[in-house]
Amino acid sequence: MKAQHIGIVACSAEGAALCYRTLCIEGAEILGAHAHPEITMHTHPLSEYMECIYRDDWQGVAKLMFSSARILAQAGARFLICPDNTIHQALPQVLPQSPLPWMHIAEAVAQEANRHQYRKLAILGTKYLMNSAVYPEKLRAAGIASMTPATAEQERINSIIFDELVYGRFLPESRAHLSAVIERLHGQGCDAAVLGCTEIPLLVSPADSALPTLDSTRLLARAALRRATAE
Repeated sequence: MKAQHIGIVACSAEGAALCYRTLCIEGAEILGAHAHPEITMHTHPLSEYMECIYRDDWQGVAKLMFSSARILAQAGARFLICPDNTIHQALPQVLPQSPLPWMHIAEAVAQEANRHQYRKLAILGTKYLMNSAVYPEKLRAAGIASMTPATAEQERINSIIFDELVYGRFLPESRAHLSAVIERLHGQGCDAAVLGCTEIPLLVSPADSALPTLDSTRLLARAALRRATAE
């Protein structure tokens, strides 16, 4: 089987690395020993994305994503994925002129949630993601409700992501905080938790969560594998 070439529009290193590793390791389960689709990844420095995000310049984020898309198209990719939930806010601005089709991370999560018949999801991620329409929009379209942590909890989670996780620092006290947030949202009626920052699955495992977890990074990678290997 000749799988389609996957292009990864990366943003932060740890999440992109987890996505890449998932494609390679789980690709072998479909294609055979040591096999996986051809993969090309491009990323601008995270600092360039953050400069845009800090000033609420989502058109600037879109320009960076579009730049990566062009590079990946020239490299031969057939479709694109982005293992970063937050910058999906800019994807609607990228799509009209994109040289390649994209898969949406929240759609991959919504499909998995529906498969398990989850009806109300706790959304964890950066404060920019948790206050955006990225997940509520896609989940509503799938008939699924969502809830985010309280403002103070969002600020702490955001700090954990940008001061620790993107640098590969995984601290027990941060894991405990996220576990406590999930447990509180469980008490408010959520039946699963979206790990909607691509680094969070590296810190919080299913064993650390009072709710079933939806690992957005790996779910996107698996959806991409299915698409790449579909006959």
